[in-house]
Amino acid sequence: MSFSKGKRRQRIHWRIRKKIKGTEQRPRLSVYRSNRDIYCQVIDDVNGHTLLSASSREDSVPGDAKPIERAKKVGQLIAERAKDKNIEVVVFDRSGYLYHGRIKALAEGAREGGLKF
Repeated sequence: MSFSKGKRRQRIHWRIRKKIKGTEQRPRLSVYRSNRDIYCQVIDDVNGHTLLSASSREDSVPGDAKPIERAKKVGQLIAERAKDKNIEVVVFDRSGYLYHGRIKALAEGAREGGLKF
């Protein structure tokens, strides 16, 4: 039995989420990728709170840039916001997407911004 792309990603995401849990000291950096944009959130799973978020739809991210450049900018933006809230270490949750392309660019941007994971 074969699954569609979305169902397959969802199953991989559930498998990842069984192992990854964000805490107050080390929250989870969750990524969502649509066809056009990329979004990320820093989440405390113990209390069930989203601490901060960033997306490629914001004004500070150039809309005319290439998708990988926009993803990198979003990573830098989330790292900058995390520093303002004294968050230095996170757990990276790729949400079932391959660590490639825009997901990799976002992670590298966050690392350049000062986040450790």
